[in-house]
Amino acid sequence: MLKFVFWLLAGVNLLVLAIGQGYLGSFRSETREPARLKNQLQVTKLTLLTQEQATAAAAPPAAEAAATPAVPAPQPTYACTKVGNFLLADGRRFEAQVAALDLGDRQSRRNVAGQEISSYMVYIPPQGSKEGADRKAGELKQLGVTNYFIMNDSSPLRWGISLGVFKSENSAQSQLASLNKQGVHSARIAPRYSASKQMAYQFRDLDAATRARLEKIKAQFPEQELRNCK
Repeated sequence: MLKFVFWLLAGVNLLVLAIGQGYLGSFRSETREPARLKNQLQVTKLTLLTQEQATAAAAPPAAEAAATPAVPAPQPTYACTKVGNFLLADGRRFEAQVAALDLGDRQSRRNVAGQEISSYMVYIPPQGSKEGADRKAGELKQLGVTNYFIMNDSSPLRWGISLGVFKSENSAQSQLASLNKQGVHSARIAPRYSASKQMAYQFRDLDAATRARLEKIKAQFPEQELRNCK
């Protein structure tokens, strides 16, 4: 019995010693789990973030984003440009100025059939029949006009009366003014055409700058048209 009590007291002493040395952990209240977490996290130093701040923090820095270089817009090109038709003299002047563009085989010229004004006629419109033309001719005689000709061919001016053909429009205008002074008020002026060789020009694969230079040259020939072609 004494041995049992001896060993029991020894075991209790050993247990107290182990607790005192901390071999079995600390049972003090300030080191329990809630307090230990509080000491580790330092709650007073924590700051709550807004949603925008959290999103901005998660986004990669702008400096790290690869910048995409701007690609220049392609310059427009004109596959086919046509200018003309030119009369022979004007075509030569146009071609001489276009030579400065140095287009080489991108420029071509072709001859086309056309008409040009060869003269101007002062006339009285058709009277509908030979009798009507003769009657009008009699009126001209009474006014002192003797230089006339009744047109009896199959042209649109059949049974009209020619009062003269002139090389220039100014000469025709002078004749018309003289006839008006004599009392002839039904006379008109009409151009007369003859077949001629004309020239048309085509230009291929022009960039915008060259096209603009071509338009500037064409502006010196206002009767001509610059247009796209195939």
